[in-house]
Parts: sequence; structure tokens; C-alpha cells
Amino acid sequence: MKLQAIALLTFLTIANVAAQETLKLTDMNALELVQEWDKTFPQSDKVEHTKITFHNRYGITLAADLYKPKNTRGSLAAIAVSGPYGAVKEQVSGRYAQTLAERGFLTIAFDPSYYGESGGTPRYLTSPEISTEDFSAAVDYLTTRADVDPERIGILGICGWGGFALNAAANDPRIKATVTSTMYDMSRVKANGYFDADDHADARYELRRQLNDLRTKEYGTGKNERDGGVVDPLPEDAPQFVREYHDYYKTERGYHRRSPNSNEGITKTSVLSFVNMPLLTYIGEIRSAVLLIHGEKAHSRYFSEDAYKRLTGNNKELLIIPGANHVDLYDNLDVIPFDRIDDFFRKYLMKQQ
Repeated sequence: MKLQAIALLTFLTIANVAAQETLKLTDMNALELVQEWDKTFPQSDKVEHTKITFHNRYGITLAADLYKPKNTRGSLAAIAVSGPYGAVKEQVSGRYAQTLAERGFLTIAFDPSYYGESGGTPRYLTSPEISTEDFSAAVDYLTTRADVDPERIGILGICGWGGFALNAAANDPRIKATVTSTMYDMSRVKANGYFDADDHADARYELRRQLNDLRTKEYGTGKNERDGGVVDPLPEDAPQFVREYHDYYKTERGYHRRSPNSNEGITKTSVLSFVNMPLLTYIGEIRSAVLLIHGEKAHSRYFSEDAYKRLTGNNKELLIIPGANHVDLYDNLDVIPFDRIDDFFRKYLMKQQ
């Protein structure tokens, strides 16, 4: 009987440990969120701000800031916002989300999987599939809210997250309207280099060789190398667009301690998945409304112009902002065309009211 009791106790102990581990897994990373305002922009007194979490279908918990217009009732049109590539919700996406909430939309600005306050390991990784999925996961969350009309949900992606937004719109008909601002096609730039300067098989083979050699090294050490983020200090021969990035990410203007671009960057081997999996393959099949916004002087302007040529239907627009560079559309309120963005979302998300 004593042996049976010991065996039973051992079994119960093991079962309890297993149950705890299962609870941790199903809880999908209990996140510790910073509650004080630590954004790179001032807080508005016109909206309610709360921290929320949701999960994607890979079981990763994402952290987000929710902005809701004060003194509103009923179900609202909603917009999920993310970007730029390597930024966090305390930077550009939060500024966009808060401004649109001031104009009557319920919005969320979320940290992508693997960085910021969101879950996911290894840290600082990025993926065309999972980053696209994060937008659809945000839509999942918004459809569950009583104060959101599930038939009036849009998304907004900035910089690299503009490409992920287009990819999500191609795959998710629940998204009724999409805006991209200063959009990057991350697959194209990773595979071909800037302005397609390395768009040939030998260059891609050498890139793959280097990155897969790095994989071998990292598997042995258990450590992932990062790309360094925005270069600092600036070399004398830095291109103008690199200087623009530095002026945002490495100064008081836009620096944030959780932003990979502000700090040590994203894992180097993340490039491999972008080279092998083109993001914008099916954007010609997007049936919902799309507005592409880019600066006239932006080095990245060709991404939006070429994407626009591939879009179909009479509900697609390309807006070029005179004199604006890539980073002007991050935080320059005199340049970001919020009136046009507002009008676009009202046209395609408010018309059912």
C-alpha cells in the first residue's frame, strides 16, 4: 500500500507539472506590458487609450495599444495599424492610430511577433508569413469586440508593413480597406537589393551562401546575430535615405528602447525567407479598396508605383505627396495626408451606416 501511495503521489506530481506546462502553452505567453505612457508622441485627450493583447494562429501573443474616441456608442469602424519595419507601436504606428481615433475610428497599433512587447522566440526575427498573419490576427481580435462592426474593418501598414498589409489584403476578404504609407516590398529589396541593383542569380546565390553559413554558426552557438539596426554613427558617405532613417530612429525624434531599428536590429538570417517567398504575388487579386501613399522624394517610391500598376479594379488609388521623403510620412503631421486617409476609410468603411 505504501508503494502504491508513493506511486500515486509521483503520478500526481508529474500530472501537475504537465498541467502547468500545458497552461503556459495555452496561455500563449503572459506578457508584462508597460502601463505608463512611453510613446514618441504626446497623448491625446480626445481618445481613450488601453493596452490589450491578442494571439495569432501560431500561438504568439501580440501586444497592442487600443485607441477609442471618447463618448462614442454602438459599433465603430476599426483599423489595425503596424510598421515601419523594425519599429514598435510606441513610434509611427501609434501616432497614426491615435490620430485616426481622434477622427472617429476605433484603432489598434500592435507590435509584430518577435519584438517590442509582443511574444515569440527567437527575438527580433521577422517572416513574410507570420508578419502577414499578424494583420489577420488583429482582424480576428477586432471581430470579437462588441464596439466594432466586423463588416467595417480596415488595416494600415507603414514602410515594410505596407507590403505585409497588401499581402494580408490579398489573402483576407474580411479586410474591407487597406492603406499603405511609404511602402516597402521587403521581399523585393531583400532579394534584389535597392533599385534592383542585385537582381541576378549569382548575387542571390552568394547571399544565400553567406546566410546559410551563418545558420550553421548560429546553430552551434545558440545565438542569433542581428543586423545592427540603423547605422550609428553615420559614415560620411551615407546615402541620403540612411541619413533620414538616422534622423528618426537615432534621435529624440523617434528613438525607442524597444525598437530594433533604434537598437541592434533584426536577426540577419530573417532575410532568407523573404528571398525565397515573394510577398506581393497575388495583389492583383485584391478586390477591396486600396490607397497607396508615398513621398515624391522618397528613395522607396518605386515600390508603391510598381505595386499600383499590378492592382486591379476602380477602387485603387495612388497618392504621391509633393516634396516628401520616406521618413516625412513617419511623423510629420504637416505632410502625412490624414484628411485623405480619413476620407478613404470613411468611403469604404462608413458607407454601410
